[in-house]
Amino acid sequence: MKRRDLLKAAATGMAAAPLALSSATAQAGDKVRLRMQSLYGTETDALFKAFANDVKTVSNKTVRVQTFRGSELVPNDQMMDAVSKGTLDMCQGYAGYWAGQLDIAKIESGIPGAWTSYDEAMYLHQKKGLTALLEEAYEEKGIKYLGPVFGGPYDLLTTKPVNSLEDLKNMKIRATATVAGVLEKFGIPTVYLPSQELYVALSTGAIDGVIYGGSLEYKALKLHETAKYYTHLNMINPGYADGVLINKAKWDSLSADQQKALELATAKHATNMHAWNVNGCLDVNSEGIFEFASLPAEDSNALTAAAQDVWAEEAAKSPRNAKAIEALTATAKATGRA
Repeated sequence: MKRRDLLKAAATGMAAAPLALSSATAQAGDKVRLRMQSLYGTETDALFKAFANDVKTVSNKTVRVQTFRGSELVPNDQMMDAVSKGTLDMCQGYAGYWAGQLDIAKIESGIPGAWTSYDEAMYLHQKKGLTALLEEAYEEKGIKYLGPVFGGPYDLLTTKPVNSLEDLKNMKIRATATVAGVLEKFGIPTVYLPSQELYVALSTGAIDGVIYGGSLEYKALKLHETAKYYTHLNMINPGYADGVLINKAKWDSLSADQQKALELATAKHATNMHAWNVNGCLDVNSEGIFEFASLPAEDSNALTAAAQDVWAEEAAKSPRNAKAIEALTATAKATGRA
């Protein structure tokens, strides 16, 4: 396959087959080893192994990526700082973890109401300039932003049934800063905990619910053993976006072909990981281990309205954020949501 055809396939989500370039494409150069941490556990081992294999193949074996699970090298919420300093070469992380260090982090990670479909999210990144704004922001931190990896659903799991937002006022909910900013407008107590602490926190009553992902992630963390009430929030879909980051000095040290290998492998990995998440949630939903409900329409509308307040707050943080919110607003108008 010619390079331009491979790049087109990866960019349009068609690169499900193994990546391959002619042996002459990736020029031989210095061999590079990269250490990459994600925020996930064993459930994504196959996905990250495939990513590492693709990088090796497309780079003509000149780039090797060693992958590590969540918090194996550094705490998940410190991954951006570690990549900035070069302690980690790469990571796949959730920007909501470093919302206090990067002005655009909340918007990147999936500010409530930002998009309602995968296609809309990709349009926002590729056509409305969100990727360019993120590249600019991360470069200021000494990081190259390689692109988004969209997840699946992002809903609420609780130890007790939830019929309305009013019910949540008597519960303590684990949420990242992105979602907490909306829930707190309704007097709902929130706290942040890393994923590895959620099982114990739910089982001991330290928290009453979590907003972390969808049914696939909740089953992977065995949270169905401590909480079974799953409530669709209808705030955003896909529910979150990770980012793939690499230390900028390390990136600059790579040859053009090695850089292209990482870009192509990242695009394919993003497509595969989104599909894995969505398909996995559908499989889990059919198992009967969760009881599903949705918020009343008036509550969902209230969350949407509160999200608009958060948009305004984010836009006021910096000129870059203002541009990002303009892009979100334009995209909402293009899809008939505003």
